[in-house]
Amino acid sequence: MATAEAGKPTLLLEGLYFGEGPRWHDGRLYFSDFFDYAVKAVDLDGNVEKVVEVQQIPSGLGWLPDGRMLVVSMRDRKVLRLDADGLVEHADLSGIATFDCNDMVVDASGRAYVGNFGFDLHTFIHEEGVEGALADPGPPKATLARIDPDGMVHAAAPDLKFPNGSVITPDGSTLIVAETLGLRLTAFDIAADGTLSNRRLWADLGARPPDGICLDAEGHIWVANPLAPECFLVAEEGHVLDVVETDQPCFACMLGGPERRHLFMMTCPSSDPAVASGQREGHVMVAEVGVPGAGLP
Repeated sequence: MATAEAGKPTLLLEGLYFGEGPRWHDGRLYFSDFFDYAVKAVDLDGNVEKVVEVQQIPSGLGWLPDGRMLVVSMRDRKVLRLDADGLVEHADLSGIATFDCNDMVVDASGRAYVGNFGFDLHTFIHEEGVEGALADPGPPKATLARIDPDGMVHAAAPDLKFPNGSVITPDGSTLIVAETLGLRLTAFDIAADGTLSNRRLWADLGARPPDGICLDAEGHIWVANPLAPECFLVAEEGHVLDVVETDQPCFACMLGGPERRHLFMMTCPSSDPAVASGQREGHVMVAEVGVPGAGLP
């Protein structure tokens, strides 16, 4: 078995409010900058472009088979589609999402799985603290949504403790979801019609809450830790294989670059909107790793 052999991270981009949802696509890293209300793209030289504005805060990103981009619009609980003439509504998740929507993974057929907070996270933390949010049974759970390529919305999996980053294995048979407040990665089998079954624990992460995640070619998962300045690599059942120390707490990660060996990490001093919206201190860090990315996103 090869090791990740992650190198020391370097700063690729600064001056963001809060970066989320990084995706490598067509030679650039696309990501959402929450409080700039925009999806942006940056190349390996640090050249950045604003791709589209999303007034209700963009989050998860993905692409349909025909190349049109999908964007989670957090506060109005929708997924938008970037057509030739601008953003249009692709799906309304308000019947399933019980608070802001967040991360998303889109499969090869254009089917999307979208998480949501389930409750007002930041108000809860201000009142109960992080310990209260991580407690059992803790705050209300959430239902993962599935959007078919035609925009039809379905409840995919209930009772998740803050479903966040997600990956799909290269053969398209397994979805793995980061349950941030469950301190675990949870796997499901994916049927031909997108239905999820055989829910099971993929990895217990101990005291490390998972935020964004990405999969490598050895079947291991890089995990962004929103409570610590690190991105760590974990094997199934929870053994930590490698840790990359970041400059700030890490909220999302993505393997990309020409050979998918660049580990991009979105960092920021805080995810609290009252803090992050008032300062441009978010960064994109990048480190080279020994094992390339695999699967989706």
